[in-house]
Amino acid sequence: MDKERQKQAPIYTALERFRRQRVVPFDVPGHKRGRGNPELVQLLGEKCVSIDVNSMKPLDNLCHPVSVIRKAEELAADAFDAAHAFLMVGGTTSSVQGMVLAACKPGDKIILPRNVHKSAINALVLCGATPVYIDPKVDKRLGIPLGMEVEDVRAAMEANPDAVAVFINNPTYYGICSDLKTLVDLAHEHNMLALVDEAHGTHLYFGPGLPRPAMRVGADMAAISMHKSGGSLTQSSLLLLGPNVDAGYVSSVINLTQTTSASYLLMASLDISRRNLALRGAESFSRVVDMAEYARREINEIGGYYAYGSELINGGSIFDFDVTKLAVYTRGIGLTGIEVYDLLRDEYDIQVEFGDLSNMLAYISIGDRIQDIERLVGALADIKRLYAKPETNIFTSEYISPTVAATPQRAFYAEKECLPIDETAGRICSEFVMCYPPGIPILAPGEVITQEIIDYIEFAKEKGCSMQGPASSDISHLYVLKE
Repeated sequence: MDKERQKQAPIYTALERFRRQRVVPFDVPGHKRGRGNPELVQLLGEKCVSIDVNSMKPLDNLCHPVSVIRKAEELAADAFDAAHAFLMVGGTTSSVQGMVLAACKPGDKIILPRNVHKSAINALVLCGATPVYIDPKVDKRLGIPLGMEVEDVRAAMEANPDAVAVFINNPTYYGICSDLKTLVDLAHEHNMLALVDEAHGTHLYFGPGLPRPAMRVGADMAAISMHKSGGSLTQSSLLLLGPNVDAGYVSSVINLTQTTSASYLLMASLDISRRNLALRGAESFSRVVDMAEYARREINEIGGYYAYGSELINGGSIFDFDVTKLAVYTRGIGLTGIEVYDLLRDEYDIQVEFGDLSNMLAYISIGDRIQDIERLVGALADIKRLYAKPETNIFTSEYISPTVAATPQRAFYAEKECLPIDETAGRICSEFVMCYPPGIPILAPGEVITQEIIDYIEFAKEKGCSMQGPASSDISHLYVLKE
């Protein structure tokens, strides 16, 4: 990485130059630098709305960048050790879908763990590829899916030598990392592309002592959520390419679904955040690691909770661990993660990332302070004192292995009928059901609905998990394939 070049922020600089010119707008957006919508100015501020502009020659165009956006993408590629980088304004959903759509054509096979984000399976609906799922191992105590084991992936490749790509989550929401280097090498040995959903791994490129990131182990493409741990605005992302991927073709794929009115606020935030990480990321993420480790020690001192970390590493399904992730097992105090999540928000004004049936996750990153960590630890101690119950045996896993009866595309577009959820056991689902976050489908199109899955959905609803996916807003009905 060229540190001197990384001091530049070409999109930000171009916007500042444009703002000083006081250009009279006869183009969109219609708020005309905020003059037509004073309440918007009051909410966002005059400077923000003054640079909410549309593409024009001095500011370049995201769909075909030739000047300042192109330079920003070159700087991003340099910062992340990639051959090419695309600025993405549709969230990392768009980056993940860009990878899959660029790698797969209708009928192609792609090997992937079933505990992927819904965006990956959505991409299969769009492109018509056939998934070859690898069921992840599960930590039955913590109730979390683990990483992809090398031998499981090797077996899937040997059974499906015509697969075109392997898709890898690394790290997971819970901080679990697979043996990424070996998996990437294995993919290439079998003439397959290695695609990495690195949504939760922006910091791996900059923090000292963290697991190795995708571009540094030879992955072909990686989706990076800059807005998660990288500090950019929500919905901004990067798609990174290795040297053996045709950037021109990937650009054409991205432009199939990407907006032609890209937000300069999002792009400028990517530009500024990339500069910040390149120049100060090592120092910033060293502090993040220290804060997360401190929080782990303090939470484990409370008793009842288990804030897990690198002690889980086993060289296989947990090849490495991202210690910036503060995931806490809560069932030791008799509460589900979503119950602790709700108590923290409603009683203590603390918003954590998510709670599931066994864990809660506090996302620690560059904007956190030690006093915030102390407040979280104090609140968790208080919750144990006031709300703890005897530990009960509930569902042992956040993941139930599905039976796939049809491809996602076929099931999504097939003739279907709507049934009450308690009448759907044995039928093939035609839509998604998931808790969000984390957005990993409990059911996806083409999967057989079982009574165990129905019971899990009902239990998650009862405990207050935020459910989404089906057309039925209260998840009381599901669309299934007609028999």
